[in-house]
Amino acid sequence: MNRKTITEKKIVLTGDRPTGKLHLGHYIGSLKNRVAFQDQYTQYVMIADMQALTDNAEHPEKVRNNILEVALDYLSVGIDPARSTIFIQSMVPQLSEITMYFLNLVSLGRAQQNPTVKDEMKQKGYKSNVPLGFLSYPVSQAADILAFKTDLVPVGQDQLPVIEQTNEIVDKFNRLYAPVFKRVEAVVPKIGARLPGIEGKAKMSKSLGNAIYLSDTAEELSKKVMQMYTDPGHIHAGDLGKIEGNVVFAYLDAFDPDKEGVAELKKQYKKGGLGDVVLKKRLIAVLEDMLVPVREKRDHWSGRQADVLEMLFAGSSAASAVAARTLAEAKEAMHIDYRSMTH
Repeated sequence: MNRKTITEKKIVLTGDRPTGKLHLGHYIGSLKNRVAFQDQYTQYVMIADMQALTDNAEHPEKVRNNILEVALDYLSVGIDPARSTIFIQSMVPQLSEITMYFLNLVSLGRAQQNPTVKDEMKQKGYKSNVPLGFLSYPVSQAADILAFKTDLVPVGQDQLPVIEQTNEIVDKFNRLYAPVFKRVEAVVPKIGARLPGIEGKAKMSKSLGNAIYLSDTAEELSKKVMQMYTDPGHIHAGDLGKIEGNVVFAYLDAFDPDKEGVAELKKQYKKGGLGDVVLKKRLIAVLEDMLVPVREKRDHWSGRQADVLEMLFAGSSAASAVAARTLAEAKEAMHIDYRSMTH
């Protein structure tokens, strides 16, 4: 690979809030892609602790305690710090400064009308008591994205308004000052973007307690799969079964590599003669095959926490150097690079 090819790699930024361990929804929706992306793109993976504090300011220990948990999950699924820059958001101070400049480009009305923020405010019961940090977190996300000259941002469908607002900031900054930033493109995963929780009522979520975690033991995994929502009308194996809304089939579709076998199971289930326990046992076996090596890697790194922290510090230092260059460009465009006045 020549030098030109290396420099032409597109840049990807992804990340997670450190508010708990990561689960299968994270894996199928983003982590699996990140492992593939690290050879295809220049990839930055951010542990978004400042964003997590926007609605956890009274419990910073929750964020602190989960920094390592998220890092361990990254390493356990195969995100490689030699091929991806893994960093902690608050350890890249340039992001906060860029955020401050971007906040001046977004009105209060625009911040309040962001559909992603409106939905999350409703979920959390925020009205006029919404923290300003929470209300403006899409602006902070724009700074995170643009600080690394990102080309592609993998997001769920519900985060598309954040990318739209990022591009509005790009357009306004470039129009007012100089063409420093480029528009970014959202990448929405086709499969598993909204993996349902085990109870079938909502997407898998840390806060709803309906998740299967990457770090779950074999016993915990088995127990959760056996609790999965299927078809309430399918009481006996001989009953006709429904596929739609059946969580077990949603997981088989997402994780079972034998697609033809799953299609055959669906036929059998619809016409009757296939019990839920048989399906659940198949799913347990499929998930175990996938999670055994993940658990082994997690156990390995759990015993080397000092090395994991050193990796995070090194990644944060590397990310800070890149963000510093972007910040310098932005300040020059805004004519607030005061040291240049001495030349």
